[in-house]
Amino acid sequence: MTDFPRDALITAGADSTLSEGEHLDSAELFRRFAPFVASFLLRMGVERADLEDVLQEVFLVAHRNGGYSPGPAKPTTYLANIAFRAATTHRRKNQTRSFVYPNQEIVANAPDVLQNPENKTEHAQRLRLLQKALDALDDDKRTVFILAELYGETVVSIAAGLGIQVDTAYSRLRAARRLFRAAARELYEEEKKNSFLADYNGVKRD
Repeated sequence: MTDFPRDALITAGADSTLSEGEHLDSAELFRRFAPFVASFLLRMGVERADLEDVLQEVFLVAHRNGGYSPGPAKPTTYLANIAFRAATTHRRKNQTRSFVYPNQEIVANAPDVLQNPENKTEHAQRLRLLQKALDALDDDKRTVFILAELYGETVVSIAAGLGIQVDTAYSRLRAARRLFRAAARELYEEEKKNSFLADYNGVKRD
């Protein structure tokens, strides 16, 4: 089965350098972590056209909360909890979801190797399958899965950021991995079948 390359799935990293005990106000959070939050929101189904508004809402909430204070949660998981709620509210209001289609921003900002047309096509196909597989997960599982598998956050930090028990976070991650693998496997087999049928029909026409 095709593996999904983690490095190509992250549109932009976060400035994670943080002094011990450092408090971050909302302006500093935005400066360091806006790319991370924007990428996370896209993965949670926020439409590109609405991204700026939802992104602003995340940091407005962070401002009202007084910024980030050091603790078990990292700044990224602290912001992910806010972004999760903002994305969920946004989708409920708009009743739209965008996982079925490849994220063009991710493809456009991918490494230079993707400038090769064949590599770019294959990469876009993998992203499309990834997003469809993510769509098989409910919001709670998808949030934990994205943070752990795509951004490399620890389960302890995820649990602290989301305000849930560590055992609950582990349980959600295990279930999400199982569901994701099953969905990805099914989608991959379907893609191979469709590709075979397309090639077969092409041969028949020739």
